[in-house]
Amino acid sequence: MAGKVFFSVTMSLDGFMAPEAVSVEYAFSSEGRNDPRARRWMTQWMELQAWLFPQRFFRENLKLGEGGEEGLDNDIARATYERTGASVMGKRMFDGGELSWPEDAPFHTPVFVVTHTEREPWERPGGTVFHFVNDGIESALLQAREAAGDRDVRIGGGAETIQQYLDSGLIDEFSITLAPVLFGNGIRLFDCVDPDRLALDQVRSDASSRVTHLTYTVAKR
Repeated sequence: MAGKVFFSVTMSLDGFMAPEAVSVEYAFSSEGRNDPRARRWMTQWMELQAWLFPQRFFRENLKLGEGGEEGLDNDIARATYERTGASVMGKRMFDGGELSWPEDAPFHTPVFVVTHTEREPWERPGGTVFHFVNDGIESALLQAREAAGDRDVRIGGGAETIQQYLDSGLIDEFSITLAPVLFGNGIRLFDCVDPDRLALDQVRSDASSRVTHLTYTVAKR
């Protein structure tokens, strides 16, 4: 039996999943590290993701050292990873990640990158293999489903890629981790999504001392 297609992101209280001032790939580039605008972007991004960095599972997965927090947030981070048999992401997310992920990239499963750029598969230590898909989001999803087997496929991002999958009716479920930060502007999660085509049901709500995790199922209207 095929698994679900889902995404899981952290969102600011005012609805943004990333700052907008600079691109992700520039923020993680060598030039960006010396640019005040990019440093501001990085500060905002770190504030958004602050709930995740102390978690034991996150630290173990990225080999950041022993120890870390355990509890609800750690359990959710671990469960998200364990259910994922393959991931799909857009080229911009890959470009930023290629500059910032460790050599042993944190996926440890096949990753399918939706792009117009032709490139041979890129194998990393620890079981992560990036495949570059040039014929659209549906083809990437079909390949990811085959690779995932009976586990789930995670749509990793960025926002535009998630929006395309939502608008195409290809998402079964999603989770938002609502963080207590305000951006004022940035990249909205649900921009360009036709609300008349989707019906949502909230199936779970879990609050920790840091964030609130909200889970929804998605159906076509």
